[in-house]
Amino acid sequence: MSDRQTLTVSKSSKLNYIILITVIIAAGLSQGLLLPVLSILLEQRGVSSSLNGLNAAALYVGSFAMTLAAERVLGAIGFKKLIAAGISLVLVSLILFPLLPGAKAWFLLRLLVGVGDAAINYAAQLWVLLMTPAAHRGRNLSFYGMSYGLGFSLGPLGINLLRFGQAAPFAAIALLFLSILILVLLKLPDSHPDTAAHGEGQARRFARSYRFAWYALIPALLYGYMEASLNSNFPVYGLRIGFSANQIAALLPFVGIGGLILQLPLGMWSDRYGRKKILIGSGAGGGLAFALLPLAGDSFLVTMLLLTVAGGLVGSFFSLGLSFAADILPRNLLPAANVVSSFHYSLGSIIGPGIGGLLLQFGWAGGIFALLGALYILFGLTGLLFSPRKPI
Repeated sequence: MSDRQTLTVSKSSKLNYIILITVIIAAGLSQGLLLPVLSILLEQRGVSSSLNGLNAAALYVGSFAMTLAAERVLGAIGFKKLIAAGISLVLVSLILFPLLPGAKAWFLLRLLVGVGDAAINYAAQLWVLLMTPAAHRGRNLSFYGMSYGLGFSLGPLGINLLRFGQAAPFAAIALLFLSILILVLLKLPDSHPDTAAHGEGQARRFARSYRFAWYALIPALLYGYMEASLNSNFPVYGLRIGFSANQIAALLPFVGIGGLILQLPLGMWSDRYGRKKILIGSGAGGGLAFALLPLAGDSFLVTMLLLTVAGGLVGSFFSLGLSFAADILPRNLLPAANVVSSFHYSLGSIIGPGIGGLLLQFGWAGGIFALLGALYILFGLTGLLFSPRKPI
């Protein structure tokens, strides 16, 4: 290949990466907005906290369903078409939310948003993972995760648009998704992943991923649990302990802000010192910060500080776990590991709001954070038992 051709390929890859980063910011923004806005609207309509939590979990039920088929669908239609289809599905759902009010209709629409978001995330993160050299994997995946965190942390600010009417937050994010869809259709190439090795079924690839990289796949489960639980249950928790809707809207972004501050440094340190050490330390520290949250009571500043510390330490868990799995597994198992990570993320996201809603229902609001902290600390301690080894 000539120098001119190499330069063209490099520029093309950089443009693709920038577009994928833009797509994932929008995906994070949609989830960060929908979870708290819909939770507040349902709470104001008198819907119970447990039903509110179950309604929020619908988004992740859709993600879970899409994850089961993601690898095969991607192989059939390619990265660009899967991303465009996911964006289109989310766009249509956003338009319908204010037109079809009510818990039942929103449950179905959240299912569709979950399917669309899962398609976007699976295709985009795998594409980034495959195009990134091993030496910069932690840095590039962390920047990718940081971009999602940026969108997710800005999403709750959409609560402030409710003063212009219940349709305002949905209309704003729908316009953004329309712009992103046009960009994807015009600029992204029609690329397909490598074909899986002949004779090795999907179930066997999943089993091998678990066998050799189980510890690296758990962070996605914890990240999904944390993200969905905080954004679905914290607005209700906050209202019940005395925070206003504006204070909740101001507090929630600090989880993402903490992640934005530490995501890239943690990724770079994982490249240098090893991902296992960073995951153990971040899990234990983040878990402790979550466990201390109930002690903050209705103190805005203390709650803000603890959310920032916790979000900073565990906000990169998904990307660090996936990078760790890529270090351990051969290239042909990465699509399967990506499916498993997405599966775990969806599973954690389904469980989180439901458990949190039940804890609120039975009057133990602080239990949301006590349980979350215990899970992260347990993960950190479990890392001391894990010794990665390459598949034969």
